[in-house]
Amino acid sequence: MALEIKVLDYGDIELESSFLVLGRNCGSTARVPTFGYLILGDDPVLVDTGYRSPEIMASLGMRGLQYHEQLIENQLAKHGLKLRDIRYILHTHLHIDHAGKDDLFPMSTTVVVNRRELEYSVSGLMHPQYPAPDIKHLIDRLHTQNALRFLDLEISGGEEIVPGVICEAAGGHTEGSMNIIVETAEGIANICGDIIYDINDQLIEPFHQTQELEPAVTGNHGTTKRQEKSAIKRALNRGRFICPIHDRPAVVERGQVIGRLHDQVPGPITKSYPKRKWFPA
Repeated sequence: MALEIKVLDYGDIELESSFLVLGRNCGSTARVPTFGYLILGDDPVLVDTGYRSPEIMASLGMRGLQYHEQLIENQLAKHGLKLRDIRYILHTHLHIDHAGKDDLFPMSTTVVVNRRELEYSVSGLMHPQYPAPDIKHLIDRLHTQNALRFLDLEISGGEEIVPGVICEAAGGHTEGSMNIIVETAEGIANICGDIIYDINDQLIEPFHQTQELEPAVTGNHGTTKRQEKSAIKRALNRGRFICPIHDRPAVVERGQVIGRLHDQVPGPITKSYPKRKWFPA
C-alpha cells in the first residue's frame, strides 16, 4: 500500500524573528504555522502533536494562536480518524510545540522517541522548552506496557517503524532530534522537524551567507553551528521532499529547493514542477 502524507494545522506561533533564522530582523516579530504530519497506510502514524495550549507558549515569550478547528482531534477528524485510531506517534523532538498533546492519546498508541532526546529533555540545558506536563506524561508512558518505544538512532542507525516509515538521527537542532523518512508514490519525503524553520531565508536565499549552497542556521539550536549546517545538508540530500514543522514543504533536487508545496504534501501528487531553481514562496 502506497503511503500518503497529510498535513495537520495545529495553529500559529508569534515569536522573535531571529529565533527562526540567526541574526535576522532582531527585535521584530514573525508568525509561523505549526504543522503535524499524518502518514496513512495500514496503520495510521502521526508525527508530532503540537503545543499543549496557546497560553503555555507565553512561558517562552511567544504567543500561540489556535482556532477550534486546529485542535488535534478536529484535524484528525478531517481524515476520518479519532485519537484512538493512531497506532504510533513519532516525535521529531520533544520541544514545547511538538509534544504537547500526547496525553490526549490512549496508552494503546505507542509514542516513539529517540532515547537521547528524552535524556536531553531532562538535562536542564534547555528546560523551558521542555514543559513539565509534557515530559512527565512520557514518564507515565515509560511505566506502561508498550506505551513508549525508545530508539537508539545514533548507535543503531535508521529504524523502520512500519513498512516505508524510517526514523533516522537528524544530527542537529537538539541532541536527540530525528528525521522521519517516508516512502510515497511520488518519492521519499523527509519530515525534518526544526533543523529547518524557514525554507526561503535558510535555503533559497540564505540569510548572510556568501558561499554557494551554504544554508543559514536557525537561532535556536542546541548543537554546534557546524552540526546544524551538516544536518540541513544531509536532510536536503535524503529525499524528494523536505517537510519542516514550521514552514510549507518543498520539493528538492540534488540538494536544492526547486519548488514549494502549498496545500499538498507527498503521496500522491499530480502537480508537475518545471525545471527551475525554485518557485516564489
